[in-house]
Amino acid sequence: MLRRVSPLSKLISAAKPSLLNQGAYGLNFLEAFSTDALKPAEAGIMSKARTPTINFVLGGPGVGKGTQCTRIAETFGFTHLSVGDLLRKEISSNTGYGAMILETITKGKIVASEVTVKLLKTAIESSETDRFLIDGFPRSEENRVAYEQIIGIEPEVVLFFDCNEEEMLKRVLHRNQGRVDDNVDTTMQRLKVFEAYTLPVIRYYSQKGKLHKINAIGTEDEIFERVRPIFAK
Repeated sequence: MLRRVSPLSKLISAAKPSLLNQGAYGLNFLEAFSTDALKPAEAGIMSKARTPTINFVLGGPGVGKGTQCTRIAETFGFTHLSVGDLLRKEISSNTGYGAMILETITKGKIVASEVTVKLLKTAIESSETDRFLIDGFPRSEENRVAYEQIIGIEPEVVLFFDCNEEEMLKRVLHRNQGRVDDNVDTTMQRLKVFEAYTLPVIRYYSQKGKLHKINAIGTEDEIFERVRPIFAK
């Protein structure tokens, strides 16, 4: 039976740092990516005419991040990078890495940080723009640390779309996008992963004064109007 819970923001203070060890997930991508992934960016991103502006967007599965990111990007001129889309694109490439990514997300787990950040770095470097809205990242403290080591650009804004589990599950099961992880079992696992791994990231950025919590209950337009003032400054 689905747990009825309060909005996940109330769990931030209770999130345990000891849960942040992702080694138990068993998939080791380090050998394939460690050669250059862990080196701080010396070229590529930093060779752009201007240092890119980075904004992170966080929230549980089905909270509506993608929908709102599209609106924000169109209204304020950002390039929307969905980490989930980057991973799914890698899966569709039919590479060995894609197969390992598929196995990980099908289980509702978090893909190794070195893989995710490398894909993100490549997307930023290959873009002709320098203002980015990064959707679904960082999903863990390990993601955050890897990002700081590899890319190293401080985010200007971190959005957190806050919603209860029951509503998120309902949205996931009704969005009918044909995604391999859009089913009850995987979504419940993703919600557990979000609570254990992403809430500490949210707490970190809250303490740094960068977090903007958005009530994600309401219509698409109502939620966007809560976001608009943050970027209209």
